[in-house]
Amino acid sequence: MVDPYLIPAKIVSTEIVVVNSRFVSTAGPVFSTEEAREFIQSVKKQYADATHHVPAYIIGHGNSTVAYCSDDGEPSGSSGKPVLSVLQGSGLGDAIIVVTRYFGGTKLGIGGLVHAYGDAAKSVLGILPRAKKVSTHIVLINTPYPFYERIKLLIEKKLARILDESFQENVTITVQFLTKSFNQFQSELSELTAGQIQAQILETNRETIMPLEAFEE
Repeated sequence: MVDPYLIPAKIVSTEIVVVNSRFVSTAGPVFSTEEAREFIQSVKKQYADATHHVPAYIIGHGNSTVAYCSDDGEPSGSSGKPVLSVLQGSGLGDAIIVVTRYFGGTKLGIGGLVHAYGDAAKSVLGILPRAKKVSTHIVLINTPYPFYERIKLLIEKKLARILDESFQENVTITVQFLTKSFNQFQSELSELTAGQIQAQILETNRETIMPLEAFEE
């Protein structure tokens, strides 16, 4: 399995002004070229009255990536490449930036455009929350009340996330675990309860987007 890598956690946007031209940057996660095209069309629709929509995206990460950029009518090499360069230097994978320009009446020249589009890309990456795409299990734990508090502490120790709790004759806890930490939890749960309780895997998602806080001790 590919090691987890940084991706955008959600879609965000920023705006800068350079010599009266407005540059609106929109960034977010995309996991295929089809999703990237849909993202670009969505931005174009949102800012339909703009002069240019300059996209750059990376699908995948590391040595196995698909990278793309376009100048969208700006002078060749003045816009798409600077945005892609900033994106490639960010360490992100599965990411897209679309920089939308509203022309302000003053031409910036090739050098001015390179700086403006690069700065626009940097501005949105500056506020973009990061996440990781990882494999997770959703599991069910059915426990008598005497074990409940100790099991909750064990769950927290593994940096797992409690999704739901139901208090009836027993306590039923639904938990999201990183796949890599689940087997150790299962072993410790069995030891804690003298083999009386085992967690049941309900589903596995190999492409769960997890905020970076989920990995912090």
